[in-house]
This record gives sequence, structure tokens and C-alpha cells, in this order.
Amino acid sequence: MFSVASFLALLVLPVTGSPVEVRNSPITLPMTRRLTFSNVTDLSRHDEALIAALTEYNAHGRRDSVPLSNFVWGYSVSVSIGNPTTIYNLIVDSASAITWVGANTRYVSNTGTDIGVPVGGHYHFGSFQGTLFKDSMTFGTNGPSINQMQFGVASTSQGFAFDGVLGIGPRDLTRGTLNSPEATLPTVADYLVQRGAIRKPVVGIFFQPISAGTALIGDGEISFGGANRQRYTGRIQYTDITLTPHSSQYWGIDQAITYGDTHILDYTAGIVNCGCTFLYIASDAFERYQAATGGTMNAANRLLQISPNQYTALRNLYFHIDEYTYRFVPNAQIWPRSLNYRLDGGGDDNDIFLIVKGLDSPTGSGFDFINGYVFLQRFYVVFDGSMRPRVGFARTPYTRANSN
Repeated sequence: MFSVASFLALLVLPVTGSPVEVRNSPITLPMTRRLTFSNVTDLSRHDEALIAALTEYNAHGRRDSVPLSNFVWGYSVSVSIGNPTTIYNLIVDSASAITWVGANTRYVSNTGTDIGVPVGGHYHFGSFQGTLFKDSMTFGTNGPSINQMQFGVASTSQGFAFDGVLGIGPRDLTRGTLNSPEATLPTVADYLVQRGAIRKPVVGIFFQPISAGTALIGDGEISFGGANRQRYTGRIQYTDITLTPHSSQYWGIDQAITYGDTHILDYTAGIVNCGCTFLYIASDAFERYQAATGGTMNAANRLLQISPNQYTALRNLYFHIDEYTYRFVPNAQIWPRSLNYRLDGGGDDNDIFLIVKGLDSPTGSGFDFINGYVFLQRFYVVFDGSMRPRVGFARTPYTRANSN
């Protein structure tokens, strides 16, 4: 049996064998959008379970799972592993850091080695248990093939519509997933650096907003080793990870929010997360936003609804991060009308619903906002896991689009 101590020693050994040429440009993979929800209540329940999993900790300081029947919204990437080569579709998760396969498509390979170290993970939509393996892994169609890549292989799993998870969260999120409570596992980005495929453990994320023509597919992209210059405009502005628990364990930042000139949220801590659908703010901030917009809560779908006249009067929402301000235009604040037919109780194409929702706790909890998927559709985001962890933001051609 391969001991945890031996495994930890292996992680710090210098890389030997055939080196991979270090790329000056990032490794870029397309992401495929998948929608499996039947209505917005599914999305809200999905988000609520995610928020509970992110903010609630057990006696050991680890997250308990809050299982759902299935994942309802997400982006996946394809990787190829082993010999014979098998393609796995992995959900991209910025709130976890371990990468594993075997939930649906079984892992079968003649070149894989069972390291013998138990590994597992709990998510808001399910969990898995298995062991660590090492094998060759190829990223995308023309991406590099990394020999002796370490990843989890599930022996049991529940709640997954995909073959596994590609975790892009900070490395410390792997603490407690191995037999040793203090051991951590290199992330995919860490391992690509270790193997010489990229220079820095940096991940760039791009999402195209949903529109009538892309409601079920859409355009997404993930880049390892840096940002894809073709996907953003201007400069990327960075902010350090917040020091406020629990947000500091994730891609957490500090920001304030205003609606036009109206104060909405104090300068406080929260996270950027691609697995959460909506934009969530502290309960007192949500009350101020609702009062400012004049929105009324729709009992069927639990979204704020506004009239066409109120939409015309809708003002910009501003995110103040360090000395930089990011504009969230009125169209970015509404649910895609091309998906109104999926709203609970039905929805006319002309109905207008806001995508800002309230958390259960007021400002000051240490987890006062979640800039979710609707935010990432409008800004290019960079997760930098270097010695000084930080998050970067830049405008894209869709930042001010009227796609909704």
C-alpha cells in the first residue's frame, strides 16, 4: 500500500522523465454549456444548496454535502485519459480543487497506476469516494499530453450528470480530501506548472451570455497558464484574495456595490463562483436593491419582476473593487427573456425578471455576496493561484451587450 507520507514526498520531488515544452501561450479548452433544469426553482434550489455547502462547516472545519438529485446548470470540458484513450466530460468547479473521473464513464486504462491513497469530495450536488491514480491526460484536441498526471478515480459517486469534476479552486480546498487532514493535492494548474506545460498556475474563464440563438449551447472557454487575449478588451485588473473567513478559502474578494448613486452593499467580503447561477447579495443590500428598482417578488419563481417602464428606468449596477469600478448594465441585470418559457408558472416573452437575489444573512457574515455565472458572462475572470493569490477582471465584447 502506498502511504500518505510517501505520496507527500512524491509531490515535492523534481520532475523527471520526458519534459513537456513550456508554452508561451495558455492552454485553451472550449467549454460546453449544459442545462438540465426544468424551471427556475431548480436553479434556485441548486444555488441554495451550493450556498449552504460553501458557508456551513462541520466540527472538523470541512464542508458537509447537501445532495441534490442532479446538477442542473454548468459548463464542462473534455479531457482524454489513458490507453486505450477514453474521453471524459468534466464539470468545471471553482469552489473545489480536486480533479477526478469515473462518475458515469468508467475509468479503464492499461497505463494507469493506482497510487493507493484514498480520496473523496463532497459537493452541494453530490459526493464521491475513490483512490488516487496517475496516468496520461490530454487536454482538448490539440492540447498537451501530460504523463503521470495525478487525479482521483471514483469507486462510488452520487448526484452527477457528468463524468467527474475539474476543480479550479485554490489548492487549500483539497485539504482533508486525502487520508491526512493536513495534506493537500496539486490542482490541475499546479500540475501543469510542475510538468512544464505552463509557467504559472493561472486559469482564465470566459462565458458568452445566453441569447435566443445560444440558449442551450453557448460559448465558453477555460485557459490554463494565462488569459486568452482574444477574449477580453482593455487590461486585466487584479485584486488580492480577501483576508476575511470564510470567503478567503475560495476565490474571495472585497467589493462594494452601488445602484447608480444609491448605496447597496458596503465594502465587504464575498466570492466569485462559476457554479452559482445568480448574483447574490446580503439580505439588507437586497432590500435596498429591491427598493431602488421597484421590483416585486414573483411568488412562482422567486425572482424580482419589473415592468417595461421600470426596465427603461433601470440604472447601472456598479461593482467597486479596489480602485476599479465595473459597470453592470441594465440588460445584464435581467433574466434572459429567451428562457422565460422555463420560468415557474410560465412566462411571457415580454416579462422582465431581475437576476439579483438575496442571501439569508445581513452584511457582516464574512460571506456577503456571490458574483455568480451571470456576472462571469459579462467579465473575463482570471484566477491566479501563484504565491500571491488574486482574482483579475476585464471587460469583454459582451460586457455591455443587450443579449437578454
